[in-house]
Amino acid sequence: MINAAPAADAGWRRELASAIRNPAELARILDLDPATLPGMRGADRAFRLLVPRGFAARMRRGDPGDPLLRQVLPVPEELAPQPAGHVTDPLSEAVATRAPGLLVKYRGRALLVTSGACAVHCRYCFRRHFPYASQNPRRGRWDEAVSAIAADAGLEEVILSGGDPLMLGDDDLAALAERLASIPHVRSLRIHTRLPIVLPERVDETLLGWLKESRLPVTMVLHANHPNELAPDVADACRRLNTGVRFLLNQAVLLAGVNDTVASLAGLSRGLFEAGVLPYYLHLPDAVAGTAHFHVDAPRGHQLIEALRGLLPGYLVPRLAREEPGAPGKRVLA
Repeated sequence: MINAAPAADAGWRRELASAIRNPAELARILDLDPATLPGMRGADRAFRLLVPRGFAARMRRGDPGDPLLRQVLPVPEELAPQPAGHVTDPLSEAVATRAPGLLVKYRGRALLVTSGACAVHCRYCFRRHFPYASQNPRRGRWDEAVSAIAADAGLEEVILSGGDPLMLGDDDLAALAERLASIPHVRSLRIHTRLPIVLPERVDETLLGWLKESRLPVTMVLHANHPNELAPDVADACRRLNTGVRFLLNQAVLLAGVNDTVASLAGLSRGLFEAGVLPYYLHLPDAVAGTAHFHVDAPRGHQLIEALRGLLPGYLVPRLAREEPGAPGKRVLA
């Protein structure tokens, strides 16, 4: 087990501590007139803004339609009446809960909500209404969830999710990975995270150390939606991650006004490949209350995937998918 020195994660925590939390400050940094961005304060009260300064630095100044800004900026549409079906728990995760923070939705896989915190608050987040206070077993309270995993011999893969699991310190993560590795029927570990994209400083030697030492083969699934997210320091972080994990994949969400064009999706796939990451899924957005303005329908998704197939090698074309409550797995649409 890795024992991180107190200063080992000081860099990324320092960057996170200085993140932007005020919409007016974000507007000022981007040379935007707050008066041209109505509704920020009301939506921000419902779901607080949080943006690392390094991520904000990738946004275009003076452009209220910047695709990275659209992902994080509170807007009045979030508070407007929502279309039918847009609910707080669109994937019915409450009924899949077996222990605090432990969700079993698909055969052979268990998802562990390791943290309720993120380094960025994405406005389309499908867990923006998740009851983290009652479902977050962090800070050593893994016992019930780990016992439930150990008791089910059919669970072969554990997925660390959140929030974002990399918001935990490496001592905690290494200890959890070690406990899961001690369960004979658990054969692999998967980590879903956005931190290497929005806060590349998180990929330090301590993180890489316990990833390399884990008995379980680790697959890491990143979350980038637009090629402008793939700054040089992000690409470097991805290349270093490839030294510690078995597979490095990306899943994106198809978002209106962000990446719903052939050019943006092709640029994303090419940029990921150059950084050593393979596109995995392109998700249709979940029907989360407050996010209907990001909606892209399945026919448009099909058009985009077909166009990508004419531009890119097959291994760079993500699978268009949608998650449906109660289904045995993600529904692959194209």
